[in-house]
Amino acid sequence: MTYEFDFNSVFAYWQFFLEGARTTVVMSFWSTLAGFILGVMCAIARSSSITWLSKTVGAYVEIIRNTPLIIQSYFLIFGMSSVGLTMPILVGAILALVINITAYTCEIVRAGIESVPRSQREAGECLGLSPLQVYWHIILVPALERVYPALTSQFILLMLVTSVLSAVGTEDLFGVSGQVQSMTFRNFEVFIILWGIYLAMSLMVRAIFWMLAKLLFVRRRRLGTLL
Repeated sequence: MTYEFDFNSVFAYWQFFLEGARTTVVMSFWSTLAGFILGVMCAIARSSSITWLSKTVGAYVEIIRNTPLIIQSYFLIFGMSSVGLTMPILVGAILALVINITAYTCEIVRAGIESVPRSQREAGECLGLSPLQVYWHIILVPALERVYPALTSQFILLMLVTSVLSAVGTEDLFGVSGQVQSMTFRNFEVFIILWGIYLAMSLMVRAIFWMLAKLLFVRRRRLGTLL
């Protein structure tokens, strides 16, 4: 049994792949940005001494981390519309990604916060730093430095996971590939192209995060421990 590859017929629809990649980047960018900000806030709340706040955030994290993203997106896009709360599919998909990645970011950052020794906090207080300065310079920034590689991997995974949301109708890279397959009947070639595009995008995102780390974490750059 032989198979003849025909990439020309697939590349004829390069506009579809370009538009799908653009949608994937838009979804990933806004989800990463909002998820990081909200995740750090949730990590601070969960690490606080306010019991009800810590337990509330903890419950949210456990619910989100132990339910599938696809179910969460169906609930937001189709479930909410059944009670009259409608939204564009792309907006609902980004919202589902934000809610999902916030929970994972919260746990990663919380682990970084709890890894900071109490002696460092006490040393900051002895130096006359205010509580806000201690939390920012002694706790939060070093914590983010320590978990930055884990956050990078999580955000790259987020970009790859956007392909799942094609099931709810998003025209991301994986979503538009179905249209190309139906028009060309060259499934194998389409999947090979998808593999290459996702790999290239992942490497580009990793390079961007590496450059951000070089700019943000001066101390680690001086010590030569920046990954």
